[in-house]
Amino acid sequence: MEEPLRVGLIGAGHFGRYHALKLAAAPRARLVGLADPNAARAREVAWEAGCPVRAVEELLAEAEAIVIAAPAEFHYDLAARALAAGLHVLVEKPVAATLAQADDLIARAARAGRVLQVGHLERFSAAHGAVAQRMGRPLYIEAVRIAPFKPRGTDVSVILDLMIHDLDLVLTLAESEVVSVDAVGAPVASRFDDIANARIRFASGAVATITASRISLKTERKMRIFSASGYLTVDFSARKLTLVGRGIGMKLPGFPEFGIEQAGWQDHDALAAEHEAFIAACLEGGPVLVDGAAGKRALAAALMVSRSIAESRAQAEASGLVPRP
Repeated sequence: MEEPLRVGLIGAGHFGRYHALKLAAAPRARLVGLADPNAARAREVAWEAGCPVRAVEELLAEAEAIVIAAPAEFHYDLAARALAAGLHVLVEKPVAATLAQADDLIARAARAGRVLQVGHLERFSAAHGAVAQRMGRPLYIEAVRIAPFKPRGTDVSVILDLMIHDLDLVLTLAESEVVSVDAVGAPVASRFDDIANARIRFASGAVATITASRISLKTERKMRIFSASGYLTVDFSARKLTLVGRGIGMKLPGFPEFGIEQAGWQDHDALAAEHEAFIAACLEGGPVLVDGAAGKRALAAALMVSRSIAESRAQAEASGLVPRP
């Protein structure tokens, strides 16, 4: 009988709690404990998950794998310590704060022969599967992800908080290197950018426009994709997609070669799927869907967006269009 993977959790905040509950229910894992500097919060989540509260050092000594759901500024240090202790690591996005840190984690994982997986949860969603299987290589992508303000997550910019999800999806769909980024953004309710818009051009000639906001009046997640073979619109909130293309669905009046197809998808537990993939990679040595290189690629794009926003803001301040801070 297979022994379950001994997993420890670092971070018991809003999303860390979800990790704890899913890990506690995972059939091929055993949650050996969780750590969080907030003792009251750690006890509360540990009680829900049915596991003990432990110090980080204890988890590193007892576990075979670590899930890191701490604030982004601690990702690199905690992941490096876990890899140095010979543990497999699932670290929430962003993988690290800098590309040099990401490279270091990738190298550490390779030397240790351990799994390094990055928590880009959208890759495990039913929505991503529905889009990827219906669309060829895109010419143009437009993505919008907006939500009302919530204090959590404001330890980083909206680029690293929300936009990075769509950056990862767009990079996966485009399958091409980023050659230029033109972006604008502004801090409104926090000390980091809370709204951002980026226009990204790829080496393939494809272009993507991505908008992210965490100060909107409503939640909206939509994507439009144009390719040589058709046009796809996706409403993630309504779990609905519409595809216009050659030889599909109901014929369009006046365009006999083209048809329209509408479809939906049944949501599944993306976080449980992410855990299952991580556990399988650890126990069986299989491929890692979102490895350190994928995490670095998304981080690189996010940093390019942040740099472009800083340059745009400096130009606006120099021209007097916006006041200097």
